[in-house]
Amino acid sequence: MLLISCPWCGPRDETEYHYGGQAHVPYPKNPAELTDEEWAAYVFYRDNPKGPFAERWMHGTGCRRWFNVLRDTVSYEVLAAYRLDEPRPDIAQAGGNP
Repeated sequence: MLLISCPWCGPRDETEYHYGGQAHVPYPKNPAELTDEEWAAYVFYRDNPKGPFAERWMHGTGCRRWFNVLRDTVSYEVLAAYRLDEPRPDIAQAGGNP
C-alpha cells in the first residue's frame, strides 16, 4: 500500500484517496473548435512513462480536496505531494533520481 501525504491532512493510507489521472493536462483553449480526433486525444490519450509521473489524487475520506502527487511508476514510491496551485517539484528536490 502507498502512504500518500495530503498537503492539508498529512500522511494517510492510499485507501483514503481516489485516483484522478495524469496531472498538468491543460484544458483546450477553444474546445468547440476541436475536431473529433483532437477531442478524443484530449479526453483519452495520456502519458504512460516509466519513472516519475505527476498524478491527480483526491482525499475522499478526509478533506475531499484534489492535489498532485509525483510518483515513480516503477517502484510506486511517492516522491512528492503538492497543491494544485503549486508547481511540479524538481525531481532532484523531491528525492528521486535526476
